[in-house]
Amino acid sequence: MTLDFSEGNKLQLLTNGRGYFPALQRAIDAAQSEIYLETYIFADDATGHRIAGALVRAADRGVKVHVLVDGFGSKGMFEQTRNLLDAADIDVLIFGPKTSPLTLRRNRLRRLHRKLVVVDARVAFVGGINIIDDMHTPRHTPPRYDYAVRIEGPLVARVLDQTERLWRRVAWASLQRSAQRHAPVHAAVCGTQRAVLVVRDNLRHRSDIEDAYLDAIRAAHKEVIIANAYFFPGARFRHALRSAAGRGVRVVLLLQGKVEYVLLHYASRALYGSLLDAGVEIYEYHKSFLHAKVAVIDKRWATVGSSNIDPFSLMLAREANVVVDDVHFSQEIRRSLLDHMKVGARVVAKRMWHRQPLWRRLLIWSAYGFTRLLMGVAGYGGKR
Repeated sequence: MTLDFSEGNKLQLLTNGRGYFPALQRAIDAAQSEIYLETYIFADDATGHRIAGALVRAADRGVKVHVLVDGFGSKGMFEQTRNLLDAADIDVLIFGPKTSPLTLRRNRLRRLHRKLVVVDARVAFVGGINIIDDMHTPRHTPPRYDYAVRIEGPLVARVLDQTERLWRRVAWASLQRSAQRHAPVHAAVCGTQRAVLVVRDNLRHRSDIEDAYLDAIRAAHKEVIIANAYFFPGARFRHALRSAAGRGVRVVLLLQGKVEYVLLHYASRALYGSLLDAGVEIYEYHKSFLHAKVAVIDKRWATVGSSNIDPFSLMLAREANVVVDDVHFSQEIRRSLLDHMKVGARVVAKRMWHRQPLWRRLLIWSAYGFTRLLMGVAGYGGKR
């Protein structure tokens, strides 16, 4: 696929909540006209109340505030925060039907997983960080390891267009009032960086994020580094990684080492053997929970966003990633990834992996088989 990069952007990499939430709050506190905020989780905790408080202050100044939250991701976690927003006459919409997590019908598994914020059509945020306290990780060392990007420049108009379009669609489906259509926005040039917003939806952009990854991996000459929290790629993606390693490209995967979702944790490990045999390096992050969804290729191409490399993200959820063509930005992410790998990850040795005890092999392959069965029942199995 051909990506339509916009020129003249200024990008700031934000690591974890410590970097993201202060920057987000400053932008909200400076808002003068409107705010759009989309998130998968908006939690009733100190961080959620902090951001909600900033949104309430903005509304009190006359700023028009729109908050769109996923109904599944925030289920049981958003009631107090919503009351705060409702009391300030802030427009709040819930994405998706209320459903049991055991329901496997495909149309009821679609989620709003992207994390987008646009303030005054001037500054935008894109990434993987939810509105939740990332220092609260019971029984594990905090914080959750994740990234977001602060954006100024022409790309903000594209982010605004996406948030506004989805808001109108959900408002229409919910029989609620919609936002007025925005006049075309032409954000001023703020920097020198080239970037593009790539989204995944269920209409015209069903495979755009996966295709962007695949095109970059297939074109790689020297190095591919991918950090991804939930890694369960299809055949095309695995083939691209093995092919890159086979032509001499260094391919490095930084994956979740801690057990969060037991079934996916063990099922994903069924893929390790063929990747290791092809020369792919695998590191598991153990210092804290890995929640990142980023990649750097040939020290120039980079992506930061919400999309995991698993069937839910690549084939069902609404996702948004920024793809960047810039040496400086890519090098910054690369240094951060290598630093985190050095202090918080363990290499998966091919020799030891193939010497695992039989019980562990049976556990892994049983989890893999069951996961594939669930994928087929839900209607999103296959070669992808």
